[in-house]
Amino acid sequence: MRKRTYGFVALGAAASILLSACGGGSTDAGGDSGSGTFDAGSTEVVNSSDKAGGTLKYAIEADFDSTDPGNTYYAFNWNFSRYYARTLLAFNPEPGEHATELIPDMAAGMPEPNDDFTEWTVKIQEGLKYEDGTEITAQDIEYGIARSNFNGGVFTEGPQYFKSHLDQDDHNVYEGSDPLAGFDSIETPDDHTLVFHLNNSFSEFPNVLTQPQTAPVPIEADRGELYQEHVVSSGPYKFDGDYEPGVKLHLERNEHWDPATDPIRAALPDRVEVAIGVSQDEIDERLVNGDIDVDLRGSGVGPAMNARLIDDDSVQGNLDNPYSGALRYVNLHTPIIENVACRQAIMYAADRDSMWRAWGGESGGDIATNLLPPAIPGSNPESDLYPSEDNKGDLDAAKEKLEECGQADGFATNIAVRVESEKDVQTAESLQESLARVGIEAEIKSFPAADFFGQYAGSQDYVRENDIGMSVSGWGPDWPTGYGFASKITHGEAIMETGNFNTSELDDPEVNGLWDKALETEDPTERASIYEQIDTLVMEQAAIMPVVFDKVLFYRSEELTNVYYQPAYMMYDFMALGVDRG
Repeated sequence: MRKRTYGFVALGAAASILLSACGGGSTDAGGDSGSGTFDAGSTEVVNSSDKAGGTLKYAIEADFDSTDPGNTYYAFNWNFSRYYARTLLAFNPEPGEHATELIPDMAAGMPEPNDDFTEWTVKIQEGLKYEDGTEITAQDIEYGIARSNFNGGVFTEGPQYFKSHLDQDDHNVYEGSDPLAGFDSIETPDDHTLVFHLNNSFSEFPNVLTQPQTAPVPIEADRGELYQEHVVSSGPYKFDGDYEPGVKLHLERNEHWDPATDPIRAALPDRVEVAIGVSQDEIDERLVNGDIDVDLRGSGVGPAMNARLIDDDSVQGNLDNPYSGALRYVNLHTPIIENVACRQAIMYAADRDSMWRAWGGESGGDIATNLLPPAIPGSNPESDLYPSEDNKGDLDAAKEKLEECGQADGFATNIAVRVESEKDVQTAESLQESLARVGIEAEIKSFPAADFFGQYAGSQDYVRENDIGMSVSGWGPDWPTGYGFASKITHGEAIMETGNFNTSELDDPEVNGLWDKALETEDPTERASIYEQIDTLVMEQAAIMPVVFDKVLFYRSEELTNVYYQPAYMMYDFMALGVDRG
């Protein structure tokens, strides 16, 4: 939400949240414009077609955090990068209850564990090829994982599951003449076998193998940070020219991709084009007018278009409004607001109803009072440690907490937001107004989404030097368990100097210990119980203020085919999409 920062990190992971707006106004049974069923794409394939050809057009307001599959955590990019970067495993390409099941992608079968889940063996298919026709090997996948996690700080945007869980001493692939010399936590006994050696039991490890960091990278092609300019393709599309940050990314067919080896990608369009730097309002207009097909950001239409469409009977058949599986929330940065009672004062003072309305009201989601979304085992949405009448805030309780933390008259701090996310800004404005009622002065600071976690809200130095006490964020699950959702935003070991998605910098020994215990617990029901305990502890520490369990309003055009919502990516499944312009 995987991770991932969502809708603008992220998902998050992370460090913010993402989803896509696409279309297909008719269901499989066919139909004229607007004759489809409202929200049909949440549970079924809309406008099913095997027609190939044409150009699939995306647009986005900000930019990729990176087109390098080893250095990205935005949910929309995890979805999009699959056009040119295959992974070991994947999520089941179908709508509905089986959508988050794991299946092989490059792998020849599912991973095999040892008895205590500390060793996993994966075979890959033979004959897989890059865009230049050379064969993909297990060593290329090993290197892709090593460079994304063990690189001396060259990459800061992606998740660090491999670095946390591989039984590996310090390593830097960019030092020495042999990048993999001494990198022994992944064995490659032959060109088609990988053996992962972990430092602890990890029964959920196969989920990590769905992530873009498992995409193969030829050692000789790696250019460090510059690799993102032209990633060597292992998927059905390759870069047409170089990626131009802030401007465009165009993809064309990769003639060496073999569809017989790929159960994930339909690869129907001849071309895929992304326009970068287009305002959200313009994207929404162009989407509805048919000038583009997909809002790449994946957060649905903006507030203005949402208000215009939601009550328009003529377009109801072109709209989907699924729960994303993500949480919109506010980080309370513990190094800046150190006293837990001061943070609890913020939790009590917040007008949740106002923030919910800022996020879109009923079509935007449900008021959230706990950490884990309802679909995650261990979630307890009925839990509320900071209740108030009509969710308007308990000002008396907030003032008591301010007295307890020695700030009876309130205090001043700053709230960081992503400038491109209008809903993030409106949420911050609502919170700002709420806190002023008890003397807490919060100034809103806006930053570009592409650098939000790398340079601003996720940079320890910047946060401390600029008194960033809070930041508005969003997170979706890297996979649909408590660990896959929240470990990277609440475990102390996830804290990083830059590219930090545990943005609150929560480092609580009890929370950390429970996360570690969950990794050693084989039974899913027992793990769910542990995740519920963690949820409660995070709320007690007032490190995260839940705002909304997200719903997203998507518009899907008549020309877009094979449209369905994929909860694993919290948006439409980009790999299924085609275009039929008549």
